[in-house]
Amino acid sequence: MNSLLRFLSFLLFAFCLAGQVVSQEAPEEIVVETTGDAPVDAPVQTPPVDESVFADVPKVEFQAEVNKLMKLIINSLYRNKDIFLREVISNAADALDKIRFQSLTDASQLGDKPDLDIRIVSDEANGLLHITDTGIGMTKENLEKNLGTIAHSGTAEFMDALTSNDDKSLIGQFGVGFYSTFLVADKVTVTSKNNDDVQYVWESDASSFKIVEDPREDKALGRGTTITLHMKEEAKDFLQQSTLEGLIKKYSQFVNFPIYLFKTEIKDVEVVDEEAVAEKAAAKEAKKGEDASDEEGAVADEDEDDEIPMKVVQETVSDYHVMNSVKPIWTRDPKEVEDEEYNAFFKNVFKSGEDPTTHMHFNAEGEISFKSLVYVPKSAPANALQEYGKQPADLKLYVRRVFITDDLGVDFFPKYLSFIRGIIDSDDLPLNVSRENLQQSKLLRIIRRKIVRKCLDMFKKFQSDEDSYIDFWKEYAQFLKMGIIEDESNRSRLAALLRFKSSKTDNSEDSREYTSFDKYIENMKEGQERIFYLPGQSMEEVEKSPLAEKLLKQGYEVFYFTEPLDEYVMQSVPEYKSIKFQNIAKDGFDLSGKASSAKKEFYDNLAEEFKPLTSFLEGVLAKEITEASISHRLSDSPFAIVAKEWGMSGTMQRVVRNQAATKGMADSYANQKVILEINPRHPVVKKLLTSAEEVVVEGVDKKDFASQDAEAADLVRVLFDIARVRSGYDLKDPSDFASLVERMVRRSYEIDIDAEVDEEPEFEDDVEEEEEEAEEISTEEEEVEAEAEVEHEEL
Repeated sequence: MNSLLRFLSFLLFAFCLAGQVVSQEAPEEIVVETTGDAPVDAPVQTPPVDESVFADVPKVEFQAEVNKLMKLIINSLYRNKDIFLREVISNAADALDKIRFQSLTDASQLGDKPDLDIRIVSDEANGLLHITDTGIGMTKENLEKNLGTIAHSGTAEFMDALTSNDDKSLIGQFGVGFYSTFLVADKVTVTSKNNDDVQYVWESDASSFKIVEDPREDKALGRGTTITLHMKEEAKDFLQQSTLEGLIKKYSQFVNFPIYLFKTEIKDVEVVDEEAVAEKAAAKEAKKGEDASDEEGAVADEDEDDEIPMKVVQETVSDYHVMNSVKPIWTRDPKEVEDEEYNAFFKNVFKSGEDPTTHMHFNAEGEISFKSLVYVPKSAPANALQEYGKQPADLKLYVRRVFITDDLGVDFFPKYLSFIRGIIDSDDLPLNVSRENLQQSKLLRIIRRKIVRKCLDMFKKFQSDEDSYIDFWKEYAQFLKMGIIEDESNRSRLAALLRFKSSKTDNSEDSREYTSFDKYIENMKEGQERIFYLPGQSMEEVEKSPLAEKLLKQGYEVFYFTEPLDEYVMQSVPEYKSIKFQNIAKDGFDLSGKASSAKKEFYDNLAEEFKPLTSFLEGVLAKEITEASISHRLSDSPFAIVAKEWGMSGTMQRVVRNQAATKGMADSYANQKVILEINPRHPVVKKLLTSAEEVVVEGVDKKDFASQDAEAADLVRVLFDIARVRSGYDLKDPSDFASLVERMVRRSYEIDIDAEVDEEPEFEDDVEEEEEEAEEISTEEEEVEAEAEVEHEEL
């Protein structure tokens, strides 16, 4: 038990060491240009060291606890084997950073190897992979200390020695990451040469290691390190050129030093066609004795003889090719980067054929420092709305330009910003021992919050170019509306980005004119207290709706919400800049809020005058309405229907009904009672008032009103159904509506309501023809049965 506790304690300590992030500041960065291919040198292919070299060298066993930790590292900590190359390249970049830093004060440190680069050579025939850098190299003591101790970080000590220079640009030389090589290799050989020591070879099979002075004079590195991986059988796919190229570009394409991969390719090469040359020479000899027909012909022959026949052949060409030519422009000052560079970077990194709509490049400081470059693609991803919430934003996370992950999960970034593409590069992120999973810390939440705010700032600034912003709005409107619903903390910022059609915009099909909430407020009438909007299924429906008649006549602007999400959005935004919104398809609308006492008295008198009619309507339509009242919103129409203040408008009922998951709720809302508003100035309403005054008398119950005057009751039901349709609701019973209209037509022509339709007469010829057809069919059936009986008897 005690040994187990000691092991667990050691394991926890090792994890803590591996997750440390050094906090010093980076020195001024020196970027090594890699615009072209490297000069071709013979590939450094360090062969396996002869085992006899290690014959008399004592083995150094790892401690028991370290052996257990090694197995845990190799088999458990890493999810993906392909990160081994990222770790080795990161270590090589660290070594190059070290010698580069030393050379700033002592140029002789570079010696006869001034080029700082990383070279990778695959030897598929022997199952070996060589990674060579021209970095600082390691002494024997370094090899023992850095490679013989799990989670020992040489970079950490190097940085401690440079505290006065505040250097923090190094990731961690040969910490736990180095041992990821055993994911793919049975044995690892490290050949290293430091300026202060001779060249040594370190070799390990993950259970023990040996160190010996390198006896191979022809394999002198001069300075630097070569790591040779003896690949496992199941990992030999990693030796393929295409696989290596993919891994380098995925994880290390922004490393600050050039990375070269030795590639063998078959190319078409133009060479002299020797056979054609011989044939041409023979033909020339044959013509020597012939005289030229004329001077011009002689000149033509002479010109023809000067042409050397060529042909195209395929040749195998081996050469080093740079793998990280794309530069990390997010590390530069935004003022120094041109738009063309931003666009080219976007197309290259995010594999797009179009320029982005806009971008933002910024450096964040504070609790955590990071650099970021975010883009808005010109087009939303295919099926983005259908797959809403399932696909995360394409954000690539780097730590000091080394790729960590592009799978931060759907919960890292808001779903409504899933169309964003971007780069995040931080020096401060705490990483777990495998560098694959970020620790759950508040730093990630801070990064998320800052990037979201920067994205919203980017959209806000983009509004200055109204024409381009409308293109953006048409592409991503539904995403921003979902943001209003989902992101309470940024709701006011998102509301300022919304655009809608209104009663004062050009609403033709090709129109690009929209109105924002801010623009609406600027154009509000004096004394107007609310922002009016009307939901509907189409532009034609809202423009002809009776609910906006009076507002439009008096010059008020009304927003037209014709998208299914619009009314949901307004439920989350009750006001904007302290001005409340008013859905004019619902109860609570009143333009007489600051009206004079005379106007209020006028409407009170109207309500009293039309009380018989409102009572009659409430009796006839008792199953449909909660009340009937005098309307403040009607101008030309007799009736209008509005939902209760907390009820569901007709448009919302349609939206909910179309959602299969809410069918039960839709049915309940479809049966909700509504409010009927009447226009007291309409002649039909006045006529109905006269009829109602004869029916609504003392002693007559409301439920008997319809039977007292059936004609008036039918007219009320027809007008009510018409108002339902014009107010955005569906007819409950189209057949019943058709019967009502038919009764109205009968009365208008003074036709008895109960008059029946005449029966259609029958004609003798028709009867005879039907009988003959029936006889023919019967005869045919009998003949078929007789034939079948005969066949049966024959059989």
